[in-house]
Amino acid sequence: MDNSKSIVDVIEFVDDGKLKKKRTFESPVVKSFLAGSLSGTCSTILFQPLDLVKTRVQAAVSVNGSRPASMVAIATGVIKQDKIVGLWRGIVPSIIRCIPGIGIYFSTIHTLKGKFETTKSPLESMLIGGTARSVAVVSVLPFTVLKTRYESGEFQYSNMLRGIMSIYHLEGLKGLFSGLSATMLRDVPFSGLYFMFYTQLKQLASTANVSQFQLPMVNFTCGITSGMLASMITQPADVVKTHMQLYPKKYGRLRNAAIFVYERDGLTGFWRGIVPRTIRRTLMAAMSWTVYEEVSKKFGLK
Repeated sequence: MDNSKSIVDVIEFVDDGKLKKKRTFESPVVKSFLAGSLSGTCSTILFQPLDLVKTRVQAAVSVNGSRPASMVAIATGVIKQDKIVGLWRGIVPSIIRCIPGIGIYFSTIHTLKGKFETTKSPLESMLIGGTARSVAVVSVLPFTVLKTRYESGEFQYSNMLRGIMSIYHLEGLKGLFSGLSATMLRDVPFSGLYFMFYTQLKQLASTANVSQFQLPMVNFTCGITSGMLASMITQPADVVKTHMQLYPKKYGRLRNAAIFVYERDGLTGFWRGIVPRTIRRTLMAAMSWTVYEEVSKKFGLK
């Protein structure tokens, strides 16, 4: 048992009938959840503007059928209309989504690695990463839908609760889980590929003489490379997901959204918004894993 400090004590009975204190935060699953939530919160706040710009680039075609402006033009327009804070529109549902979502993701990875990881093969890493993301995606999808609608600028919800209630009232439970298939098609392969690339690159890096001082930079570099590769491969699913979550009545089915994108812009339409998404997902994933690794060490996690 490690020497990390706890915050909450709980009481449990032991076999001899006596009471014994057990430190809640000594649980590896709880520690990995907290480390993941902390890393996700930091990266979400920092890179939210890129997510907002990406959503508006992808949504522009559905709104008016015209070709969207550039990233810089969209960001400039948001600042002119809502000042600099406008770039963080949707940050509240983003944070509320990421705190449990990324925490669930990392704690599930920690649990799966402890129970099933044996060979550290690429396929094994991919399955662990994909399974962990599946659990996280389903758990927080309503907040993902709300975040996407906030970012688009097309929906004016006064607060999160009213937004959730409005979606449920007008579209039912189905509306809160709109885009589930596209989100799974995007996030599960992304996380599977990312975790596979990350673990393999870390194994390669471990053969070099890396000091403790250099280790965070090595982790960040592995994360950058892994995020870039996984983002490019899963970009088409992200475009389809955006259309499904913004306009579920029009593009409620995965096939309908995909056909619209293809008929409007051909194959290139599936890569709309790739630059801000790749930058955001790459930096966010790299930062999340770097912070997670450092916090895990402080918590005594292996």
